[in-house]
Amino acid sequence: MLVSLFTVRIVLKTLGVEDYGVYNAIGGVVLSLSFISSVLANASQRFFAIELGKYDTTNLKRVFSTIFLTYVFVAIIIIIIAETLGLWFVFNKMMIPSARIVAVHWVYQLSVASFIVSILMNPFQAIIISREEMNVYAYVSILEAVLKLLIVYLLVYFSFDKMQLYAVLMFLSGVITNLIYFVISRRRYSETHFKIVWDKRMFKSIFSYSSWTLFGSIAFICNSQGINILLNMFFGPIANTAYAIGNQVKTAVNSFSGNFFNAVRPPIIKSYVQHDYMYMNKLFYFSTKTIFALLFIIILPLFLETEFVLKIWLGHVEQYMVMFVKLMLIYALILSLSDPITAIAQASGKVKRYHGIVDGFSILSLPLTYIAFKVGRDPESAFYISIGIFLTAHILRLIVLRSIVKFSIRRYFIFIVIPIIISIAVAFIPSYWLMNAINDGVLQFLIISLFAVLLAGLSSLFIIFRKEERQFFFRFLKERQS
Repeated sequence: MLVSLFTVRIVLKTLGVEDYGVYNAIGGVVLSLSFISSVLANASQRFFAIELGKYDTTNLKRVFSTIFLTYVFVAIIIIIIAETLGLWFVFNKMMIPSARIVAVHWVYQLSVASFIVSILMNPFQAIIISREEMNVYAYVSILEAVLKLLIVYLLVYFSFDKMQLYAVLMFLSGVITNLIYFVISRRRYSETHFKIVWDKRMFKSIFSYSSWTLFGSIAFICNSQGINILLNMFFGPIANTAYAIGNQVKTAVNSFSGNFFNAVRPPIIKSYVQHDYMYMNKLFYFSTKTIFALLFIIILPLFLETEFVLKIWLGHVEQYMVMFVKLMLIYALILSLSDPITAIAQASGKVKRYHGIVDGFSILSLPLTYIAFKVGRDPESAFYISIGIFLTAHILRLIVLRSIVKFSIRRYFIFIVIPIIISIAVAFIPSYWLMNAINDGVLQFLIISLFAVLLAGLSSLFIIFRKEERQFFFRFLKERQS
């Protein structure tokens, strides 16, 4: 997280505000296709976890080969879409400075190439996560951070066109990290030795499952990259730069909850397959609380001191940045509650009802944002719309989940929602009051950060978590120290 935030400052300074905005806008077009990859990744982890939960290594090999072949077909389709419709959209609908056409073409083609590599290597990463080998995932993530630092150094050192050079280096970084996943999984797990297997029943099952999770991912893309593209169309590259900065902050803080949940998802799926619903419920409640608490502790001081942090981090604050970051932090905090619910729904395989209702509603954010921009609303309105849509969609998630598995909405509100609201009030109100009372630059930042982290941590520990969960947490820390 720290490396990601540090490198953004250097990259923004080296590329300049306009080129950085153009780079992220063009990358956003390619990332708009990434919903296909995320759908297949979730499907892969689910099917791998099910076979591992059944201890069926023979069928696991067939599942892996079928999924990998599916990925190859998807990669071919994406190349066709990217080189036709994607290219047309970039050069006919987006606001690109005429002097940067050649550089934009470099960025686009390398972004597509990076995306294809990540798709083809995705099953190998999915098998590592499904086998809960999180140490491998952690080591590769650290290497990825080191490569980001190296990219920053090379970007400053060489005089080649900065945006083109950045695209090349990011492509090479992606190839290296994905190849490591490939090599490790091939050496450790026999099921990753691909053989041409066409299991029609398995393919039909994967396609049926993926088609509805695909719909869910389209809704997510509409809430992220779709808005990014609309910002470019209505407000230009400067708005894209502000969006990119806000997204970098959101992605950095989400790395805590995301990596934690990557470790929790497989055992949730396995416990469902093994009909161990008591353990599944324990994982559900504990993971929901832990994800929220981790994010809240980080987000509260960032939210209170956004402008100061941006000035220290970037050296200057451009238009829209402060409000974009604040709103994206709120959005990330709310969004964090959805992952455990989605995991159970996907583990059950009853995704048609879940994604059809929940994400069918969530997808409204994009047309509503377009309408808001068309009638002259400020760019911040996109985030207000997304937050409002998602809060409503979360209630729909709970209602739909209750119809899929045995689930108590009343219990969810008593043990999660109400404690979270109380915890936020207990930590935010005194921190906000203290911030207005001090008003002294660096001293204010240090005092508010320490005070907010302390309050957020204590309120999470003693309000959100129950007594037995606190005891488990303290026992875990004691075991680690010994």
